[in-house]
Formats: sequence, C-alpha cells, structure tokens
Amino acid sequence: MFRSKIAGIGYYVPERIVTNDELSNVMETTDAWIQERTGIQERRYGKKHAETTTSMGAAAARIACERAGIRPDEVDFIVFATLSPDYYFPGCGVLLQRELGITGHEAGALDVRNQCSGFLYGLSIADQFVKTGMYKNVLVVGSEMHSMGLDFSTRGRNVTVIFGDGAGAAVIQRSEDPARGILTTKLHSNGTYAEKLAFINPGAHGGYHAAKVEEAVDYGYPPADTYGEIFITPKMIAEGLIYPNMEGQFVFKMAIQKFPEVIQEALKEVGLQTTDISMFIPHQANLRISQMVQRLLGLRDDQVWNNIQKYGNTTAASVPIALCEAWEAGKIKEGDLVCLAAFGSGFTWASALMRW
Repeated sequence: MFRSKIAGIGYYVPERIVTNDELSNVMETTDAWIQERTGIQERRYGKKHAETTTSMGAAAARIACERAGIRPDEVDFIVFATLSPDYYFPGCGVLLQRELGITGHEAGALDVRNQCSGFLYGLSIADQFVKTGMYKNVLVVGSEMHSMGLDFSTRGRNVTVIFGDGAGAAVIQRSEDPARGILTTKLHSNGTYAEKLAFINPGAHGGYHAAKVEEAVDYGYPPADTYGEIFITPKMIAEGLIYPNMEGQFVFKMAIQKFPEVIQEALKEVGLQTTDISMFIPHQANLRISQMVQRLLGLRDDQVWNNIQKYGNTTAASVPIALCEAWEAGKIKEGDLVCLAAFGSGFTWASALMRW
C-alpha cells in the first residue's frame, strides 16, 4: 500500500468581478450588510452562454495536469464534483473528458454530488484508487457556475449574495515517499435536515419530500392524481421555489460543530494535534464560520487561508481554489501539514490531512 499525493493543482475564476455595490442595484442590500454577515466583498461570474461549469473545470484541469507533468490524455480516471452541472444529465465528468479532447482512451468518469464537500469526497475516492494501484493519474475537479441559477431579487438576497463561480482541480498520483502525501480522509453525512440547505425544484419528488402529502399542493406541486406529469408549476415560479433555499442560522450552528469534530477525528487517527497544522484550508462558506472554527481550534491567522472575500462561496470549487492560491503564494511548502475541511448541504462534511 502506497500513499497518494497532489502532484499538480490549478484553478480558474472568470474575469468578471461583481461587487456588493453592483448587487445592491438589483436587490435591497448594501456592501456593509453583506460584509457584516458573510465577509464577502466581491465574487466572479462566468460569461453567460460562453463559460460553463465544464469549461471552467477544464481550464483548471489543464493547469493541474501541466504542473503534475502529464498530458491530459494520461489521465486514467476523472472525478468531477459540482452542484451546478451543465445538464440535468449526463454529468460533467464525461463533458470534461470531451472538453479536454481525451475521449480516445475512454477513461472512466465519476460525478460527485456532495455540494460543498464534493471536492474532499472526490479527493478521498482518488486517494483509494491511487494508493491501491488501480489508477496512476486521477483528475479531481470541483467547479461551479452558480450565477446561472440564483434569484437576483430582494427575495433571494440571503442566498444570492453568497455565491460565485469558479473551478479548481488536482491530479492525484502515487507518492514515492511513504511519509508524504494524503495521510487520511474522513467523510460523514446526515440527511435528517436535508431541506435546510437545498435546491428542491425542479425535482422528481412530486411534492412528497419532507412535506406531508396533504401539504404537497401548498408547495406548488400538482395534486396526487397528476403526480409525475408536471415538473415545474406556475406557483413554483411565482413564489421563487425554483431557487436555492437556506436556513442560514441553522446551517451556521451545524457547521461550527462539525468542522472541528471532523478535523480532530483526522488528527487523532494519525497522532497529531492542531498545533502541528501548518496551513488550514476551510471550505469558503462564510468568513464568520471560518473565523469561529479558527478560534475553536486555536489556530493563528497565518495558519488559515481565506479568500471568500474575493470569490464568495464557490461550493465544490472553494477548497481547491483556496489550496492552489495558498500554494502559489508560498504559504505551503514541502513537509508542511495541510488540513482541508468542508461542511455543506446534505448535510455532508469531510476533512483531509496531507503532508505536502
């Protein structure tokens, strides 16, 4: 059994910068209101009908492959994490393969739907494949095109102001040094409160998700005798039910509980402590969450990398974008202990420890 490592990493964010003041032109909000609650100052939006979740992922993947010293056609397997795929189906994994021009050797492609934890779930999958010898080069991508599906009105501001577009990617290879590479990954989920942070419509549930049957029509779904015949109803559109919804305070409380737990779980397994962490890369959900977790773990400012101020929450892309930025800035060096962690919709949460 060998360890795996991140052999190359890259990220891509669109050129268009959208400030808080710009959002205040289309909804009742202010720069001060957004920064106080989220820490976000600006985010990036992709070019409509020109950039996609897949094309951004491909841009990040090309950089990661180059830094890993491989050609894209040397990728043996693709893991693509996103909540904003180009199509309802097929998933972005095969679209990425086509975008990179590597369909010839027909490598496998897997799509991961774990939202904010998606990249870490994908990293864990790649780790298993590589260290068991099944694959040599596994490409893990996290990419999001949130701007195409947000409610740009006052009604949707609590969610819309948070999210941005972008992509990150990593090539996972075998580590020749048994002391280096991915030390452990920890994955968890609990679906009890799935609807607290969800994009419910359109969907195939016909109104029978967490709601009681008699409440189905109130959710905008057709009555039972027409179940399955209508995907989106006028009520869904009129009341904004086709957009993401989030109970922010509930999510915040869960996040600051699960972040430290899953990090301590990973540290305990490998016999290390928080003081051993050289760099902590949290999922960029909310700067207030990251700051609270930092305090709970007793980490210094120079041990944590945050970039949500510039990019907003890029969900599955946030961890690889932040990790790549920190590495490019010289904040991660060989031998450093790097801790990654994420919490999000599902709920799902995860952590990874690696010796760089």
